[in-house]
Amino acid sequence: MAVIGVKLADLQVLRPTDYRELSVDQRVFEQTLPAERGTIFDRNGVELAVSVPTSAIFVDPKLVEDPAAEAAQLAQVLGLDVAPIEAAMAASNRFGYVARQVDDATVAEVEALELAGVAFLTEPKRLTPNGELARSVIGQVDTDGVGYLGLEKTFSDQLTGEPGRLSLERAPDGRTIPVGEHHLVPAVQGDDLVLTLDRSLQFESERILAESVTESKAKGAMAVVSRPDTGEILALVNVSADEETGEVRVNSNNASLTEVYEPGSVMKIVAASAAIEEGLVEPETPVVVPDTITLGGAQFSEHDYHGTVSWPVSKIISESSNVGTIKLGQMLGEQRLYDYLRSFGFAERTALDFPNEQTGQLMQPADWWGSSMGSIPIGQGVSVTPMQMLLAYNTIANGGTYVPPRLVQSTVEPDGTTHPFSPADPRRVVSEDTADKMNLMLRGVVTGGTGTKAAVDGYTVAGKTGTARKPQPTGGYTDANGLVQYQGTFVGFVPAEAPTLSIIVVIDEPHAGSIFGGQTAAPAFARIAELALRRYDVRPPASDRSARFVSDIPDDPSANLTGAESGTALPKTADGRVRALPAGATPPGAEPKSVGTTSTTTQSTSTTETSAGA
Repeated sequence: MAVIGVKLADLQVLRPTDYRELSVDQRVFEQTLPAERGTIFDRNGVELAVSVPTSAIFVDPKLVEDPAAEAAQLAQVLGLDVAPIEAAMAASNRFGYVARQVDDATVAEVEALELAGVAFLTEPKRLTPNGELARSVIGQVDTDGVGYLGLEKTFSDQLTGEPGRLSLERAPDGRTIPVGEHHLVPAVQGDDLVLTLDRSLQFESERILAESVTESKAKGAMAVVSRPDTGEILALVNVSADEETGEVRVNSNNASLTEVYEPGSVMKIVAASAAIEEGLVEPETPVVVPDTITLGGAQFSEHDYHGTVSWPVSKIISESSNVGTIKLGQMLGEQRLYDYLRSFGFAERTALDFPNEQTGQLMQPADWWGSSMGSIPIGQGVSVTPMQMLLAYNTIANGGTYVPPRLVQSTVEPDGTTHPFSPADPRRVVSEDTADKMNLMLRGVVTGGTGTKAAVDGYTVAGKTGTARKPQPTGGYTDANGLVQYQGTFVGFVPAEAPTLSIIVVIDEPHAGSIFGGQTAAPAFARIAELALRRYDVRPPASDRSARFVSDIPDDPSANLTGAESGTALPKTADGRVRALPAGATPPGAEPKSVGTTSTTTQSTSTTETSAGA
């Protein structure tokens, strides 16, 4: 009786809580119920990433009768090693995963084995119905449904939802006790994400870029298609060629945001627009342009020697003159040039805030070298992302206003409540008058300058070519084989009278044919632009009354130009603006139509000599 009394005191007085917890632990089984991850849609409601139910196989070691024998049978069906399965079955806990996201046929085979302690639970698996389409943008999730790349990571909290929990009592043999404790907290589905991307345009742009990489035997390529007035990104393409097979595939690195490059001549719009904005020049202002100019011990030269000439600013841009652009930079001075570069959005992350997005590199004027005023105006000695460069041209397309980019239109709660994505505020960079003049000059690049291959029949294209040496990881511009590699760019917008679409194309390390942006990137720009214009039913303008301003500027700036011919009075449309909406144009926000599958120069800088170009 004394022993029994002591035991009762121990059970009921000294340690009742411990025994109750042990009892609960032996009887009550808790299971986390994963929430269904929200779906990612394109701008037209097409699914880009979805979650589907699959099965996970787990074990309760307390119920396993023969770990070695059961592990051997399970490993044979699953095609896995025996050791980890046996270790999970012999563990001291009550739960251990054996396999995740298993197909139904395999689950049926495992069920047929009727192994003690082996059970199943339902969990979601992330699928991309369109294969690798836009994979660098959409991103990826791990087995537990946690986003770790791309938008899956950026918007992981909104997409994930809230997991639920199921508590129930089980008998020693693993069966559920019907009248035992049973508590369910349902999982809450994550929000859906609606992007600005257009699946069809993304697909066709990826196809065109892949063909361009194959034709030029390039290492890879990038392209971004946007709507400049809203900042919406319609397509964001990154492709690369396999080093061994040469097969071109969409890659998982969103290089348009996560990698930087020296852009070359496409940077020249900053010095030109800044000089016009500051009242230092006009498009027709003559500038003496020699073949070479030396700064800080470095010689910068033109690609095609022409002797000392007097060119208007418009021709400096259309012919992509390095020396002429450097002179415009000198007129501004270091600090003003730097301030305009920053105002155009360089050296800062964009509003996209994409994972691993780069800011680029732009030194403070106090840290510039003596040659920096030669290299920076022509896009060398400064690094940017292709997205930053496109946004700079969007600024010109938008009449001098920088509009931050956006990839997301809205989030949608499970009950259908929509929350539109609030874009960042735009900012004024240059005046509308300056932007109009740059718009007209950039048209000359395509009509008779270095970018003629970017032309689109029936439309007026404004844009710029760029070719630059590619910096190497070891420093300098020479790779391990002693060769210099190049990157060619074309960036612009169309229709120039009412910029509805803007596109940048960058071809990385072309090895077949030309290395120049006007020959490699410009044709891809034209193909993507033609397709996008058709998809969004953007019709060509009835007339282009302002194109004459550029095309009629004579080679000899000393000619007596007056009135509209001199550019003092820009030709305007009936509403008083250069950029009037073309008749019948439908902006990308409207319902799109279906899409069917259908000597520039080189820039470089060094301490001794720089060959210049477009």
